This record gives sequence, structure tokens and C-alpha cells, in this order.
Amino acid sequence: MTQSVGQYDFIIAGAGSAGCVLANRLSANGRHRVLLLEAGGRDISPWIHVPVGYFKTLHNPKTDWCYKTEPDPGLNGRSIDWPRGKTLGGSSSINGLLYIRGQREDYDQWRQMGNAGWSYDDVLPYFRRSESQERGADDYHGGDGPLQVTNMRVQRQVCQALIDGAEEIGIPRNDDFNGATQEGAGYFQLTARKGRRCSTAVGYLNPVRNRSNLKIITHAHVEKLLFEDEAGREAKGIAFSVKGRPHHATLNPGGEVLLSAGAIGSPQLLQLSGIGPGDILGTAGIPVRHALDGVGGNLQDHLQIRMIYRVNVPTLNDEINNFFRRMIIGARYVLTRTGAMAMGASQVCIFARTRPELEVPDIQFHFQPLSADKPGVKMHPFSGITISVCQLRPESRGRIEIRSPDPHDYPAIHPNYLATGLDQQTAVAGMRVTRALTRTKALSQFIVEEKVPGPSASTDEELLDMARNISQTIYHPTSTCKMGQDKMAVVDERLKVRGIDRVRVIDASIMPTIVSGNTNAPTIMIAEKASDMILEDAK
Repeated sequence: MTQSVGQYDFIIAGAGSAGCVLANRLSANGRHRVLLLEAGGRDISPWIHVPVGYFKTLHNPKTDWCYKTEPDPGLNGRSIDWPRGKTLGGSSSINGLLYIRGQREDYDQWRQMGNAGWSYDDVLPYFRRSESQERGADDYHGGDGPLQVTNMRVQRQVCQALIDGAEEIGIPRNDDFNGATQEGAGYFQLTARKGRRCSTAVGYLNPVRNRSNLKIITHAHVEKLLFEDEAGREAKGIAFSVKGRPHHATLNPGGEVLLSAGAIGSPQLLQLSGIGPGDILGTAGIPVRHALDGVGGNLQDHLQIRMIYRVNVPTLNDEINNFFRRMIIGARYVLTRTGAMAMGASQVCIFARTRPELEVPDIQFHFQPLSADKPGVKMHPFSGITISVCQLRPESRGRIEIRSPDPHDYPAIHPNYLATGLDQQTAVAGMRVTRALTRTKALSQFIVEEKVPGPSASTDEELLDMARNISQTIYHPTSTCKMGQDKMAVVDERLKVRGIDRVRVIDASIMPTIVSGNTNAPTIMIAEKASDMILEDAK
């Protein structure tokens, strides 16, 4: 028998970057009963809270869904890892802590696509509301929000050389990518405080988890939406299992189900509930409740091309690969909360243009004073650095498709990387800008050789082929339940699922187009704005 956990005004599926925000804001007035469901466990692992702990939480099935893509033609048939957070805080508990909002133009484009209330001027107050910036409040930053944002603490000589090299080739210095302008080179800001990660579980959920009107259930695998009848389109609740035991929760009159399961989980749940493209549902053996072609489509991601260099100065490779140095790093962190263990996933960020006629940057660099075949695995046995570059606004579009009615079966992920001429050209241009940076006076003095892709790749065709062979996701899947007015739109501007009553999607999947930069801060903003809209409609 299915066990009922009661009736609620708001049932939130997914306690990740968006879900924890919603749980906080929707339970604040005390008038609404809120249920928060999370497939993973509590965020009790110490590695979650240590900034460099992502080396332990990525690819770990206790904290990571450990998704893999289908073989992708754009990557010469490779299948790659797609980590997503599976714990309280979701991906904000296992990501690289990098705080980037995107460009003003991203949000103005959303508004121009017909999404009222989503221009940059509309969303900036929600970025500010979410943030507690250690520099203090100003026109762009908040000073007392739940999300702690701090400056980079670790600054190495080779990091500064990259910033100086960028200035040599005409890229200006920028000390705040989240301020008046994005273009330039400088240090990342981090979602951290006093050397510890500030996930949404830490910033939003922990301070309110004891509210009497908020119930949190972990290890709760959401399976599908529940409806009044077989053909109905009004949700009445949600079905989920806790460690294999079936449960369900129902809605109070006027209540809503809020899907915050991410760009993979949210479209999967809609498809499992019979909402999505008819051909996909039919193949999977799911009766069509509401044909909605955009569910799972429009998938976008930032593909990073990781170029690796051997250098003539010590890097983290030397420190991590040496037992005694590793012990010193650990002791320093325990005693002072500083040093290598307090670092984010990257130190230096560059936003640049591949063509002078562009009005805004179209590529982003992440720089790390270390090197490995991919994040989360053993570092190389030489002094190495990594300069990765990604296209900010890819044209390629992929899709998420369920395979069966079983909610525990992972969906098929088809990223469809590098499928257009512009994406291919931008990938090659980004690699050439990387090489230009390494030839600058400031940085070249440290470069011994290019290890990956290596000097044998020189023509555009050779560089593109290497990009297909070496690139990885930078963990930014979005847009699979996009907001909009066209036939591929899944939600409207108030994030309500089109054609379905009492269901909204609130996470990175609603982005009409991917933002120009890291996606965690925008996802938190989306949930902040959504919470206001939900409470307005609940009056």
C-alpha cells in the first residue's frame, strides 16, 4: 500500500539550487504547508562543505546522479559524464563554487522573446536579494542575502600572469564580472564564507529547517505527478518512493506542485507523467496525457575545451601528488580555513570576444593551476595548468528522452554538441585565443609545452577534431522546459506548465536560452523570483 505523508499547499520536487530557495521563501509567512522532497541524502559529508571537496563528491553515487550522455556525433561518438548533485543543495553542494550571473543582454533577450518580467532590470533585484557580498551592498550586489559570496583567497603567480597576458592582447582587467560589465579578465567570486562552501542548503535551508510548516524528506525518489483522473490535467499531488517504499502527497485546494529537479529531472518527471512529445511517450510506453513537444527539447550546455600545459613552476599537481605537501595543505585548512583546500574549481576567469565586431563576449575561460584528464580524477605527474574555453551562447540543441515507464531508469541524454557551423568556428577560435594567451610576454615565461591538444594540431580542421576528442561538459545543462510563447515552450512567464493546472517548473530548465556564464547563480535567482510570483498567486 502507498503511504500518505499528508496534504500541502506546495510540494517541491528536488531540494537543489532552486528547491532550497523555494522551501525557505514559501514557508516564511507560516501560512502555507510546504513539503520538500530530495532523492539524495542529507548534506552531512564533510567533503561537501570543503571547497575542493568536489574532487570527492563528483562521480560519487552518494552525492552525484552520475549521468552519462549517449554517444555524441559532435564528440566523435564519445559518451561523457554529466555530474548532477544528489543531496540537499543539489548541484550547489558539489559544484565549483563559481559565482557568475551572465550578461545583461541574456535577460533582455528573454524579455524580447515574449517573457514579460524577465529583463535584466526585472531580475537584478532578485540577484541582489539572494546575495550577501563581502564587498558590501551597491547597485549590483546585495549585502544581507542568504547566499554568501566572497573574493578569491588563493592567488598564485601564474594566475596573475594570465590576467596580465590577457591585458597584453587587449582584454581589460575586470574585478567584478557581476557588476556593470562582464568582459575582461580577473578572479572569480565564490559562494563561500570563511573557507567553507555556501550551498543553498547551507544558506537557505539550514536556517529554517525547523519551521513547523516545512517538512523535508530525503531519499525520496519522485516518480510522477498525480491527477484527479486518467485523462485529467489538474494535478492533485505527487508519487514518490523512500528507499523503495511507495508514498504519496496531495495538494490542498489552490496548492501547487513545483518541479525543481533540474534540466534532466524536471523534463523526465513530466514525461513520466504523460506530458511531453507524443512520439517519445509512445516509444516509452507512457499514455499521452498532454502532448507538449518542448518537454525535454531545446537542451543547451556549455562545452569546455580543456587545453593543458606543462609549466616550469610548481602547481597543485606537485602539492597534491606529494604525501607530505598534501598533509601540509590539510593542516593549513584545518587550522586557518585557507590555502589550496579553500579554492574554488577555477581561479581566473576571462570573458572575451572571438571577433571584434561582436558587441558582447562570446567565450569564457576557466583557469586552474593544476591539470588532470578531467575534474575529479588523479592529477598529472608533472607541473601543469589548465586553460579551458567554452562558447557562451551555443546554437546546438539537444534533448532528454525517457526510455521506459520506470522512474528509476535514467533518461537518454543527447547533447548534440558542435552541431552547427558557428559552434564549430567558435570552438576553434577559442582554442586560438588560448594559444595567443600562452604566447604573451607575461605567461610565456612559465610555459614549457602544450600537452593537450599538442602542437601537432594547427589547422582549423585539426583543432576542431581535437575539440571533439578532448572536450567535456562544464556542468551547465539548461532549457529543457523552456519558458516562452512558441510551440516548443513548456512554461509561461510565470513558470506554469502550459496546458496543465497547478504545476510549475522552477530551475535551470526554464531558461529560454542558456545564460552567458556559470548557471548556479541564475538558477537561484529564478527561484527567488518564482517564490514571489507563487505567493502573489496564492493570495
